[in-house]
Amino acid sequence: MPAYAVFDVVQVTDAAKMGLYRQGVLATIQKYGGRVLVAGGAVDVVEGTATPTFPVILEFPSVEAAKRWYDSEEYTPLKALRQSAARANGFFVPGV
Repeated sequence: MPAYAVFDVVQVTDAAKMGLYRQGVLATIQKYGGRVLVAGGAVDVVEGTATPTFPVILEFPSVEAAKRWYDSEEYTPLKALRQSAARANGFFVPGV
């Protein structure tokens, strides 16, 4: 069953570091069977009070694959780079 890694980049505090992150992240996502479905863009909130800033949605073959990517040797240094350059919220959710 597909699964999704959903992030909202709330604030970038170091644009140069985020540029380095963007240069390397796609290869790690693809290595674990993932693909980028959404990376930013206009948000049209139709219900509630959500205020996404920069939404990112990644699709993986399963929650397990998404977790393998997130905890992988390849992604760990990039994750640390992103976390030092931006504030974000993220979660995994299984598809139907």
